[in-house]
Amino acid sequence: MAGVNKNIVILISGSGSNMAAIVESSVKQGWQARFNARVSAVISNKAGAQGLAWAEEQGIATRALAHTRFASREAFDAALMTEIDRFEPVLVVLAGFMRILTPGFVQHYEGRLVNIHPSLLPAFTGLNTHQRAIDMGCRFAGATVHRVTSELDHGDILDQAVVPVLPDDTAETLAARVLTQEHVIYPRAVERLLAAG
Repeated sequence: MAGVNKNIVILISGSGSNMAAIVESSVKQGWQARFNARVSAVISNKAGAQGLAWAEEQGIATRALAHTRFASREAFDAALMTEIDRFEPVLVVLAGFMRILTPGFVQHYEGRLVNIHPSLLPAFTGLNTHQRAIDMGCRFAGATVHRVTSELDHGDILDQAVVPVLPDDTAETLAARVLTQEHVIYPRAVERLLAAG
């Protein structure tokens, strides 16, 4: 198995800051030498996603597949699977990929699909997590890396980070504080998965 690259495909919709954190960590931590693993492709559902330009600058293969061109969610996911499968990935990493995936897609990558969610799951699945945490009077918030299952924001928890909710926090200030921790725990969780084989 030593000669076979363990490819990682990252899916993004925007700036790709978590994607960049994973790529930078993979270089700094020597994933290629240690695990024979590398981020081989970054795919976005938006052609103008900033993260694609950054990935290209790093010499990573990029693809843009606009979901708006497809008649159904299933049709888009089928085309997306075709693009991903070209790279024969050991892991498919969702990094700010703002699409709800079909059960067929999730099943196809079962055990290889991971996501990061900006809350301490199982609390606050779905959207507007930071405002909801503030509105509920939470003293702590955070982020969770988890395996993806057909149930939204469920699946085995791989890593979590906790941050305080400050008295004067807005959704924006809390989101920024959580994001700094996402950049720590997401690369760490991916590295652990690679180390576990």
